[in-house]
Amino acid sequence: MLPDIDKLSLAQQVAQMVVVRASGYLFDHQIQYPAWEPPARELIHWVQDLGIGGVIFLGASAGELAIRIQQLQNQANIPLLIAADIEEGVGQRFSGATWFPPPMALSAIFRQDQKLGVHYAEKMGELTAKEALAIGINWVLAPVVDVNNNLDNPVINVRAFGENTDEVKELACRFIRGAKKYSVLTSAKHFPGHGDTAIDSHLELPVITHSQTRLTEVELPPFQAAIASGVDTVMTAHLSIPVWDDQLPATLSPKILTGKLRQQLGFSGLITTDALVMGAIANRYGANQAPVMAVEAGVDILLMPVNPEGAIRAVCEAVENGRIERSRIRSSVERIWQAKAKIAYKKTEVSNLTYHIGNLESRNTAKEIVQHSLITHGSLPLSPAKFINLTEVNNSPSAEIPTGLRNLIVVDDSLNCPYINHLAPAICLPTEMGYQTQICDRYHPHPIDLPDNCPTLLQLFIRGNPFRGSAGLNQPAEELLKKLLIYPYLQGLIVYGSPYVWNKFIPLIQPDTPGVFSYGQMAIAQETALLNLFGR
Repeated sequence: MLPDIDKLSLAQQVAQMVVVRASGYLFDHQIQYPAWEPPARELIHWVQDLGIGGVIFLGASAGELAIRIQQLQNQANIPLLIAADIEEGVGQRFSGATWFPPPMALSAIFRQDQKLGVHYAEKMGELTAKEALAIGINWVLAPVVDVNNNLDNPVINVRAFGENTDEVKELACRFIRGAKKYSVLTSAKHFPGHGDTAIDSHLELPVITHSQTRLTEVELPPFQAAIASGVDTVMTAHLSIPVWDDQLPATLSPKILTGKLRQQLGFSGLITTDALVMGAIANRYGANQAPVMAVEAGVDILLMPVNPEGAIRAVCEAVENGRIERSRIRSSVERIWQAKAKIAYKKTEVSNLTYHIGNLESRNTAKEIVQHSLITHGSLPLSPAKFINLTEVNNSPSAEIPTGLRNLIVVDDSLNCPYINHLAPAICLPTEMGYQTQICDRYHPHPIDLPDNCPTLLQLFIRGNPFRGSAGLNQPAEELLKKLLIYPYLQGLIVYGSPYVWNKFIPLIQPDTPGVFSYGQMAIAQETALLNLFGR
């Protein structure tokens, strides 16, 4: 039950506009990012004493998060928005739940079969919302409606539904349609379009130099379509767009958020900032000044302010000294109340999670999307015995599996890699066929021996990700891979993640060398790609 807005103090109203980040793990000693994730005592203080509006979670298993959310909702005086960046399904962030391939996989299907592509987009939205709600997440921070028309984009990349406006519009709207079958909020991001930049706004402020005409024809239509489809929230982009505002980035610009989004596009739902801790904003405008400027611009939700208590105080002071109208705050809280009224706040039945999380329907849907979006090259299937003289290596002409096979895996970050462990199909399936695994970190590549007569299966896990600053490889890693791709004993290549890396490297290998590309990197993607490679 939501209280009468007018019975809340100014500070309590402003606090409802604040959504903080927290760890999904139950215990403080499990917190992985202490600069951003408060200990339990501080989080409870923010929820109970300050009355913040919501929490965005990261980390933990789906089951553990369900307990955490239930505890927090029980402690809150006003029901909380519970958000998560789950563009690829709940399993992208919380283990045990379903992890779908990134949205760009759907455009690969859509271009071959439009009916099948939109079917999977709607199903992905539906299953994501269903699993989210089952554990208590009521705000799905998806879909991304940016048009990724810059292949060097380090932050959007395969998170987008595609590279052209029409496919993004169609697929994003069907995702929204699927998600709306459940009582969760959706979010179109990142307004007014983060697809054509080679700079990661987590680190720096990108500048979009396009004309008014270009923005109207390419970047804005997916947002217009999402709004028409009933998207509940729109997330801002930390971008500078001089043709619209040559002074302020979109997140802090009244011209862009109020003028374009509210007045021109007619959006009446919640406007939320992207995370205010991101470098593009925090490094330029300060912990407390940025929230005030965002509210002035027309924002309703201040997502992840650097200092939540400081942000609340700063906005209250701006109201008290006349910089911001009191009615401006009330308008935002009214919209927050409208959004919260749509959300189902029911007790999470942890004992029933196994029926709703990662079930057969969800896993099969993820697997089908992986399978239908695969790209293959060369002569399939791969025979592990290729390039090997069984008599010379094994001293046994009748041996079925040769020795001396190498499974070389290159990953983004070997110390923080959620999809590679000793049970990962990328390791287990080749091991069953006699391969020995070697793992190399693309950011810190060590010399790789290229001896004669060492048949090598090369598996690359490379995609654009926030905070990486690059969509591809650094120079040492790229030079290493180029050597491997022309290595005469390269048996096969699998690329997981970036189609741009695949398109860059595939011309370097022999025309008949077996190759497979998968948009997904998770276990289902690994298994599907390897089974296709080996014809099993």
